[in-house]
Amino acid sequence: MQYRRFGRTELQMPVISTGGMRYQDGWKDKPLSEVDPEVHKNMEATIARSIEVGINHIETARGYGCSERQLGVILPKFPREELIVQTKVGPNADSDQFRADVLDSLERLQLDYVDLLGIHGLNNTETTHWAVREGGCLAVAKELQKQGKVRHIGFSTHGGCDEIIEAIRGGDAHGGFDYMNVHYYYIYQRNWRAIQEAHQRDMGVFIISPSDKGGKLYAPSDKFAALCDPLHPIEFNDLWCLRHPEIHTLSLGAAKPSDYDLHLSAIEKIDQTDELVPPIEAKLEAAMRDIAGVNHPEAMSWTGVPEHHDAPGGHNLPIILWLYNLARGWDMDEYARGRMNLMGNAKHWFPGQKVAELADISDAQLREAVQASPFAEQIPELLRAGVERLGGEEVKRQSAGG
Repeated sequence: MQYRRFGRTELQMPVISTGGMRYQDGWKDKPLSEVDPEVHKNMEATIARSIEVGINHIETARGYGCSERQLGVILPKFPREELIVQTKVGPNADSDQFRADVLDSLERLQLDYVDLLGIHGLNNTETTHWAVREGGCLAVAKELQKQGKVRHIGFSTHGGCDEIIEAIRGGDAHGGFDYMNVHYYYIYQRNWRAIQEAHQRDMGVFIISPSDKGGKLYAPSDKFAALCDPLHPIEFNDLWCLRHPEIHTLSLGAAKPSDYDLHLSAIEKIDQTDELVPPIEAKLEAAMRDIAGVNHPEAMSWTGVPEHHDAPGGHNLPIILWLYNLARGWDMDEYARGRMNLMGNAKHWFPGQKVAELADISDAQLREAVQASPFAEQIPELLRAGVERLGGEEVKRQSAGG
């Protein structure tokens, strides 16, 4: 395993982390007595495999069902000083409730302290305000840090780039955040400015779900897999992300011990990154250009296209365009369909109205909304085509955060 300095925390972080979203027994909290013994046995084996290969960073969240409770049984079997344990607790308008939730998470984990505490889901102005206001959740976390219950404080975010930068800067008044969990991977590069903002403050940068939210790369489309040859898409994405020294670790939401194998294979090839990655990038860009007329699926999304809160009907036009390009350029229909039909059901975790309701918005309204885009004339037709291709049965979020 390779390690990187996790920003100003000075922790030596493995470049692959074990995230706790997929191996626990369900998405609702339950007593340990109700946990399926076979599920728990698999979770123990998965954590053991993680430690065996040098992945000593175990990351979870209060919202991940009974993950904390199960880890509270498993982690004491390993030397505490060799582990980097992270949990995440959602912000709350009531900072006393946030404090109670953090203390309860420590009790579930059966730990005296966590190495990393993330304020979970600073996704918009409201949730960020709950965290960074005077006497808010960040101030409470700093108090717990002084008491030795928390070593380092960060935040996780599914917000847009501007919202992430707002959260980073909002924390400065309290001494700043030590790290952040953020989405950034080959198919979704929008948040690079936020990563640079964090780097300027020497913050640790943890990439959320690069294999799942990064395109369901464990079950890639045939076309995408062929374009990534001679690498598996997971290997390509890992190397692409870790090519950036500003990025310190990639989350692997392992469901079973063998889920580490492809990531370990990528790490073995890390010295070959400059040889292996650029030719694959070129193939992917050419395939996208042949179908969509642009090099990358995001190329139509972030210039002159309003965010959902400024768009007609509250629709997330940039994301609809992005998902449609993923489908038509690289045949990533399954991934794109799942994300498309989550809109309207995920609140600030994945904002935007239900795409079926885009039919209520006229082409003239859409064209006026995107008039600053170089693709303004094409966009209404592309949005309609995207909804027709990918719209369908609504999707619900599994967890209270991720």
